[in-house]
Amino acid sequence: MADRMEEQETEQEKTTRRKMKKILLIINCALLALGTSGGPLIMRLYFIHGGKRVWLSAFLETAGFPLMLPPLAAAYIYRRRQSKKTSSAAVISMKPRLFLAAAVIGTLTGVDDYLYAYGVARLPISTSALIIASQLAFTAVFAFLLVRQKFTAYSINAVVLLTAAAGVLAMHASGDRPAGESFKQYVVGFVMTLGAAALYGFVLPLTELVYKKTKQITYSLVMEFQFVMCFFASLVCCIGMIIDNDFKVIPREARNFGLGESMYYGVLVLSAFMWQAFFLGAIGVIFCSSSLLSGILIAVFLPVTEVLAVIFYKEKFQAEKGVSLFLSIWGFVSYFYGEIKHAKKVKRNSETELSQINVPDL
Repeated sequence: MADRMEEQETEQEKTTRRKMKKILLIINCALLALGTSGGPLIMRLYFIHGGKRVWLSAFLETAGFPLMLPPLAAAYIYRRRQSKKTSSAAVISMKPRLFLAAAVIGTLTGVDDYLYAYGVARLPISTSALIIASQLAFTAVFAFLLVRQKFTAYSINAVVLLTAAAGVLAMHASGDRPAGESFKQYVVGFVMTLGAAALYGFVLPLTELVYKKTKQITYSLVMEFQFVMCFFASLVCCIGMIIDNDFKVIPREARNFGLGESMYYGVLVLSAFMWQAFFLGAIGVIFCSSSLLSGILIAVFLPVTEVLAVIFYKEKFQAEKGVSLFLSIWGFVSYFYGEIKHAKKVKRNSETELSQINVPDL
């Protein structure tokens, strides 16, 4: 009788954990959607109205990490209340190896931030957004190599379509080159953006691998990981700002900003907020699901960014972008249709196994 009660409690705990993970997944998807769409738009707004500091823009992509302090404090208070002995709840639950892993990934992210910021400075958002969608192909390859990600026909189809969507733009390279920009600058921006996609396609599965290697990973630990990662990424960009004399130029740039000095600082703060939502959403989705899903969601939300850029910044919408958008949506639908079919199959199999167990022996 006692064993049966323990089994029921265990099942209840598992059900509760699954529900909590679903809620967390929804929240992180919302954060990822906000960051993926809002981050590039605000960054481009900075460059359109006179901003020129690439390292500063890269720094803002992760400089919002202090925003993590309130939820980290709340997580610590919760751990203390759950703990039988108050003194047993550590302020920092990260082990040295996990801290080192977060520092390494943060350093790579800092480099990736610069590559991406350089691309946004040179390319229209509607173009750079679709080039970044190619990171899904890199994510898929590295996910297979690092975490042995299993693929279905639907997920493979999604990766191919979303990658092809980015490739279509390459056939019309420089067709939407901003006024006053040379062909060389445009090509360098294109290559740097593609490099950012490749590097982040490596960072996502690497983060998932770290999660898998870490025993008893929790969401509070994920937030600590995010904090350390963003700190080191910001440190890399801060060093770049010092070398490039960005700190000396900021006051003068603010005075000459097209939207006014107060709006200049408002844009910087909003940019930091949007990008922090992006990074928290990305690693949160990895925790709740996988790096492949995180990559697919990033690729899916990018066409939204493209459409918003056409609406707000009056960017050109050539036929190639229309085809690219269609392929992106098709890939998105393909992936989630496959996931729904797989979930139904798993549910049917589990119900069949449960019914066979409950059938009494004759």
